[in-house]
Amino acid sequence: MFEQLFYERLNTRLLGGAEEPIYIPAGLATEDADISSVETYHRLYFRHDYLSSALHETAHWCIAGTQRREQLDFGYWYSPDGRSSQQQQLFEQAEVAPQALEWMFSIASGQRFRVSADNLASDEGASDDFVRAVAERAQSWCAGGNLPSRGRLFIEALGNRFDCAEPLSQDHYRLEALV
Repeated sequence: MFEQLFYERLNTRLLGGAEEPIYIPAGLATEDADISSVETYHRLYFRHDYLSSALHETAHWCIAGTQRREQLDFGYWYSPDGRSSQQQQLFEQAEVAPQALEWMFSIASGQRFRVSADNLASDEGASDDFVRAVAERAQSWCAGGNLPSRGRLFIEALGNRFDCAEPLSQDHYRLEALV
């Protein structure tokens, strides 16, 4: 479905099977031995064949502007598992929008969603503030607050394909659903 919507229009393919998710712009080489080829199209790789990873990486891609989509992994920083409290706060701030959009994709496709702190080395899960911010962002987008256009298109296509009535209804995105 991603390819049908975005390959011809934006020269981008969503590909599974990666050890770690990564976005590689067209014409760029990487040091990753598994995906070292240079291609004429943009590649958005998700982890193994995990649907949640595909939806999450698609959310990042839908949010990224033109300049970000010209950079390896959108030019974002990433601190691996085992982040300090301060690094975790920065991670959560950067992840509010992608996780809210991933949630919306999950609802539209009838899939389960969990807010992810992505910090398995820590005993702490996602902070209450982070969970609340994800819910508030999804609610805001449903109320007409600047939902990324590629995200809207993908939500609508998923909703049609998976028979989700009104995937942009605020009723789907209540804080209680995340706790």
